[in-house]
Amino acid sequence: MPIRSIAVGRHDELRQPDTIKAGVAEFISTLVFVFAGSGSGMAFSKLTHNGEANPTANPTGLLAAAIAHAFGLFVAVSIGANISGGHVNPAVTFGAFVGGNITLLRGVVYIIAQLLGSTVACLLLKFVTNDLVVGAFALSGGVGVSNALVFEIVMTFGLVYTVYTTAVDPKKGSLGTIAPIAIGFIVGANILAGGAFTGASMNPAVAFGPALVSWTWCNHWIYWVGPLVGGGLAGLIYELLFINQTHDHLPTSA
Repeated sequence: MPIRSIAVGRHDELRQPDTIKAGVAEFISTLVFVFAGSGSGMAFSKLTHNGEANPTANPTGLLAAAIAHAFGLFVAVSIGANISGGHVNPAVTFGAFVGGNITLLRGVVYIIAQLLGSTVACLLLKFVTNDLVVGAFALSGGVGVSNALVFEIVMTFGLVYTVYTTAVDPKKGSLGTIAPIAIGFIVGANILAGGAFTGASMNPAVAFGPALVSWTWCNHWIYWVGPLVGGGLAGLIYELLFINQTHDHLPTSA
C-alpha cells in the first residue's frame, strides 16, 4: 500500500496535551479567519447600503472578499502552523488524513475545533454589528447543483494540493517558508474564479458557521461534499505520486 500510514489513532491521544493544544490552535485560527472573511462581506454590504446577502455578486465585493480571505488565511495558517499545522479547514484535515499525515481521532478534534471557531466568529460578528445578517453561502442564479459541486471540488483540490506541495511534502525544503502566503493566494484566486457562482467556500467550516447562525441550509451539503472530495483527492494523488514512500513516519499535522 503506497499510502504511508492511514491510522485511526489511540483513544488516549484525545487526552494528550499536544492534541488539546492543537485543537485550541485550530479553534483560534479558524475564528480569526472567519471573522475577517465573513466580516469583510458584512462590512461591504453596510458600506454600499444595499445589505446584499452575497457581496460576491458585485465585482467590487468579489475583489474585497478575495483580498480579505487571502490575507486572513495567510495570518490564520501562520499563527497555527507551529502548533497544529494551521489546517483551518476540515477539507485540509481530511486530505491530510487520506495521505496518512494525521490520525482519524486527531483529525476529528481538529474538525470540531474548526466548526466551533467558525460558529463563535459568526456569533461575535452578529453581536458587534448589532444583528446584521451573517450571509450564508448560496448558489448564484443559473448555477446548478452539479455545476456548484464540481466548482467546489476543483477549487478545493487546488487548495489542498497547494498545502501538500508547500507544507506537507518532506522534500519541500525552503519552500515551506512561503506556505502560508501560497495557501492564502490560492484561496484568493479561487474566490475570484468561483465567488460569483458558489461563493467559493472550499471550506466546510467557513460555510457551517454562517449557515448555523443565520439558519440557512439550502444546498449546504454542497459545501461539505465538494471540499471533502476535492481535498481527499488532492491528498491521495499527491501522496501516491510525489511523496517519497521511504518516509514511513506519521506526522500529526500538515
